[in-house]
Amino acid sequence: MRVTSSLRWKIVLTTTAVCCAVAAALGILVHDVVARQVVGEVRKDVERDLDHALGHYEYGTTHTGENAALDPPGLPGPLRRLVARGMTGSMVGEYDGKPVMWGAAPADHKALAVWVPYETTRARLRDLDAAILASSALAAGVVALAGVFLANRISRRLTTTAAVARRISAGDLDARVDFLTSEEAGADPAGGGYRDEVRDVAQALNSMARSLQERLEAEKRFTADVAHELRTPLTGSLAAASLLPEGRPKEMINDRLHALHRLTEDLLEISRLDAGVERADLARVELGEAVRRAAAATRLPVTVEVVRDLVVLTDRRRLDRILANLLVNADKHGSPPIEVRVEGPVVTVRDHGPGYPEGLIAQGPQRFRTGEPGRGRGHGLGLTIAVGQAAVLGITLTFANAPDGGAVTTLRLPVGRLADEPK
Repeated sequence: MRVTSSLRWKIVLTTTAVCCAVAAALGILVHDVVARQVVGEVRKDVERDLDHALGHYEYGTTHTGENAALDPPGLPGPLRRLVARGMTGSMVGEYDGKPVMWGAAPADHKALAVWVPYETTRARLRDLDAAILASSALAAGVVALAGVFLANRISRRLTTTAAVARRISAGDLDARVDFLTSEEAGADPAGGGYRDEVRDVAQALNSMARSLQERLEAEKRFTADVAHELRTPLTGSLAAASLLPEGRPKEMINDRLHALHRLTEDLLEISRLDAGVERADLARVELGEAVRRAAAATRLPVTVEVVRDLVVLTDRRRLDRILANLLVNADKHGSPPIEVRVEGPVVTVRDHGPGYPEGLIAQGPQRFRTGEPGRGRGHGLGLTIAVGQAAVLGITLTFANAPDGGAVTTLRLPVGRLADEPK
């Protein structure tokens, strides 16, 4: 949400800033043009009065106006110096504390000056500036509201698309972006509507989800079909191998056939987990005792420490399957000692081998992939089955490496399924 909100406000701020910049540029241009026009009109009045005063002075007649004088005390210094150089000019100044437009020209080494009230002109310019500022603020507000509307529209669609992408990554392959069929998304150009980049992204996400779902479904069907097809000939091969005479060849054949049989059963179990048909048969189980029995059933050198026991609601058979796979994996790919610790609803399995590869820790176990050679060989189904069974039981399963070496697997049973502690 933070990213989407940031995008929303970036759009709003960008559109508002652009509008303010355009309004400021236009305001300055309009102010400059109008100010030149208004001031030019006053300057023409001053020049006309100055010519009239010079004419009266040249013919020695008296100028009847009250806004003309020789070397008046209020004449601005720059204008006085300009006249001293024999030039004529005009500028805005003050006379008796009021703004006026001065005009002056040389007359017998003196400055003949006239002045015209400028207060009305200055008020007109202030009103013009206020009107430009109000118009700019109104335009910025309208553009900001339009930006908020546009940004919210884009943000909602991006948020919906991101939520669907997260659902897909979490395993919900049926999730689709549904705003493509709503009025908000519009229609396809072929139908007279429109399309944009957000719609294209949503369509690409839906297409990717469909393709991924089809491929995974095909993989699940293939796995199940292979496992089922192998089961019958394997059963016959095991029966035929039992008729062989005792000896090393029989042992070797039986060992390979049993390994292939276990692989087939693992594939069948994975196909059932993928199909989502597995259902937990919950019962009250003493967690510490269940862990001890599961460890003992593996016949592996495992140390079990029960720090705090609990009675939990879980499926004993599936919990045994998870623990057995984790312990077998630790024995096969790690190094002794193998330690199991029970503390309340948390069960920790640790070995002292090379640890899990970084890819497994980051992405979880992948079937038919065992990671780095240091973890040994195998088809990678044991941990995959453990994760699948944990999902059926609602157990959180995490993989990590201990700081001092060794793989650490943590099972956290759901708190909502905890029963009362044994008394």
